[in-house]
Amino acid sequence: MYHEDTEIIYPLRVTPALRDLHGPDWRKAADAAAKAGPDGLKAVSFVLAMARVAGCQTCNADSFRAMKGCTACAQDAVRRYRGGEKALLKQVEKAQADMEKTG
Repeated sequence: MYHEDTEIIYPLRVTPALRDLHGPDWRKAADAAAKAGPDGLKAVSFVLAMARVAGCQTCNADSFRAMKGCTACAQDAVRRYRGGEKALLKQVEKAQADMEKTG
């Protein structure tokens, strides 16, 4: 089954739907990613972090997550992430450091 909201990896277009799921620091990170444009470091780092958090690498067309769509999957992943907002922000920072290393 194919859901029109399902893509291969976390899509940046979903980011505005995540911004209000945590506090002001999370909103700031989500807004920065959304405003950075698809090639901006903040956007690419946020996509990498969310792909890791949501487990995009193990998703496939027949999985329950794919059937729900990327927006619902990402929202669930952010809500359920252990450690809450601070841990999520650390994932974004780690992804940005990883991207900076690869140049």
